[in-house]
Amino acid sequence: MSETVRTGGCQCGAVRFRIHGELGRPSICHCRMCQKQFGSFFSALVTAPKDGVEWTRDEPSYFQSSVNIDRGFCGKCGTPLTYRHPGGLEIAIGAFDDRSDLAPKIQVNYQARLPWVETIFEQPVHEDSDYYARQEQIISFQHPDHETDQWPPAGVWAR
Repeated sequence: MSETVRTGGCQCGAVRFRIHGELGRPSICHCRMCQKQFGSFFSALVTAPKDGVEWTRDEPSYFQSSVNIDRGFCGKCGTPLTYRHPGGLEIAIGAFDDRSDLAPKIQVNYQARLPWVETIFEQPVHEDSDYYARQEQIISFQHPDHETDQWPPAGVWAR
């Protein structure tokens, strides 16, 4: 039987991780601290296995957001990565290279949710083929969703 290994990291590729073992429960948190950490409506996190996280490039920088909690992020690009608490470590679902099977199973701090969150996906979809064609022409410096031997390509952070 082979061990489950998952990889991921920040947007710029400075912080990368490898997780050995089974992940825990994927969740959405509506608390105000998570909203602020992610700069979004909520956070989406999954529990990492105890002692199963290996930082393969740099490690996150941390901000202590409350007495028992600190939140990890990339010190170069600011990508939110972790929620560390006395019971363990949660990793941002969006930071995984493969997120396809990490659909949240529970919402926490539901009473703090923004009242319109439940209707955001009922909004019209922007359909403009020219817009999407222009997006495809953007040259991205974002780390790809797979492991790389060397990152960044020469000169990307030299600006």
